[in-house]
Amino acid sequence: MTTPTLPRRFSARLRPLAAVLLLASGLAHAQALEVAASFSVLGDLVSQVGGERVKVRTLVGPDADAHAFQPRPSDAREVGGAALVVVNGLGFDDWMLRLARAGGFKGKVVVASDGIPTLAMSADDDHGHHHDHGHDHDRAEKGGKAVDPHAWQDVGNVRRYVANIADALTAADPAGATAYRDNAARYDAELQALDSEIRSTFGALPAERRKVVSSHAAFAYFGRAYGIEFLAPVGVSNNAEPTAKGVARLIRQLKAEKVPAVFIENVADPRLIERIRSESGATIGGTLYSDALSAADGPAPSYVKMMRANLGVIANALGAPTPAN
Repeated sequence: MTTPTLPRRFSARLRPLAAVLLLASGLAHAQALEVAASFSVLGDLVSQVGGERVKVRTLVGPDADAHAFQPRPSDAREVGGAALVVVNGLGFDDWMLRLARAGGFKGKVVVASDGIPTLAMSADDDHGHHHDHGHDHDRAEKGGKAVDPHAWQDVGNVRRYVANIADALTAADPAGATAYRDNAARYDAELQALDSEIRSTFGALPAERRKVVSSHAAFAYFGRAYGIEFLAPVGVSNNAEPTAKGVARLIRQLKAEKVPAVFIENVADPRLIERIRSESGATIGGTLYSDALSAADGPAPSYVKMMRANLGVIANALGAPTPAN
C-alpha cells in the first residue's frame, strides 16, 4: 500500500523548507532596526511608529530624571551600535550626542522636535530660581534666551515628533515604509483625539481657576496649548536650586490669587512642594508626569496614557469635568 508512504515523503520534502522558513524568521527578527532613544517618552513614540520592525533601547527609563542622568561606558557602546539615534533636541539631551560620538556612532541622529514652535524662557519665568548652567538643556537658545525643551507637553508638537520619526525610520529602512506610514497615520489620529479631549475639558473652566503649581517649569507648552498657567519654584532643571526669596514670592502669589492646587512630579523631590502647600494653604492635587513615563504597571506607561493621567489629575484639582477615559 502506497498511501502511508506519501505523508512520509512529503514530510521529508517539507523539513528542509521548514528549516529555511525558520531561519528566515530568525534573520528577520535579528535584523530589526536598532534605535537608541534618549528618554522614555521618545522611546514610546519610536515604538508606536516602528512597531515590530524596530528594537528600541531607551537610555533614561520610566520614572527616571533625564536632568540627573549619569551614563555608563556600556551606554556609549549600545548607542554606538544603533542604526538610528533619536533625541528630543532643544538642549534637553545633548549628552546623547556625546554618547553617540564616544561609542563611534556612524548613523543618523534624529531631532524629534525639528520644526515645532518653541518657547523661550524669560528671566522671571522661574520665580527667582538659579539656573544650573552645567545642564545642557539650559544652553539651547532662541533669540538670546534659553529655550524650554519640554515641547512634548503639547500634543500638537508630538504630532510633529511622530512625523519626523516616521520619516527617519523610512529613510533608514525603506522596506518598512508602508508599515511606518500606516503606524504613524493611526497614531496621529489617536493624538488628534487626545488633543481635542484636553481642549474640551478645560474649555469651560473660568480663567481664575486656571492656575496651578508644579515642581519645576516643565509644563509651559501644556499651558500655552490648553490655557493653563503653571507656576514653579524651580526652572527647567530639577537640579536647579530655588532661592528663598523666589519661593517666598511664589507663596505670596498663591495666597493672593487663591491658586487651588500644587502638584508633585514623578521625577522631582516632593519636599519643596509640600512646604509650598503647607505655607500657602493650597492642596496637593496629585502627581504629574513631566519628563518620564511611569513603569508599565503605573498610570502613565505610554505617552497617550501619560497625557490622559495628567489631564485627569489637573481637571479634578481645578474642578473641571473629569474625562471619562
